Amino acid sequence: MKRILSILLENESGSLSRVIGLFSQRGYNIESLTVSTTEDPSLSQLTIQTVGDEKILEQIGKQLHKLIDVLKVSEINTIDCIEREIILIKTGNICKKKRRIKDIVDIFEGKIISLTTKGYIIQITGSSKKINAFLELIKKYINILDLSRSGIIRINRN
Repeated sequence: MKRILSILLENESGSLSRVIGLFSQRGYNIESLTVSTTEDPSLSQLTIQTVGDEKILEQIGKQLHKLIDVLKVSEINTIDCIEREIILIKTGNICKKKRRIKDIVDIFEGKIISLTTKGYIIQITGSSKKINAFLELIKKYINILDLSRSGIIRINRN
């Protein structure tokens, strides 16, 4: 089961490394990781998507709380939250399918942000579910040369 953890930690050299090292040492997989400073530049906010049951998540939480740089760990409620991710997709030349690709990008509220004679770069923003649906559909029409996903950011409504 996918779980999203929000971790507030000190923005110091090595803090992120210690959190990642904990996951690595314990054999927990990280499916997505985003990190940025907060409104307080001395603090960083991590959003980690991992997989595990209740017991594994509890173990991760306990281990994270032992790290001196970690100030707060909480699981983000996947029901009552807003989730966003961004993906950039580089395609080959799609001249013959240009209209269809543009229609699909428009339906998913995306943008074609670069157009050259060699291909397109498409940007889609939204939930992971939306991005996965876009990828599943667009792969039927284009050859994806490269893609880059930002990782999930989420925030609870309450």
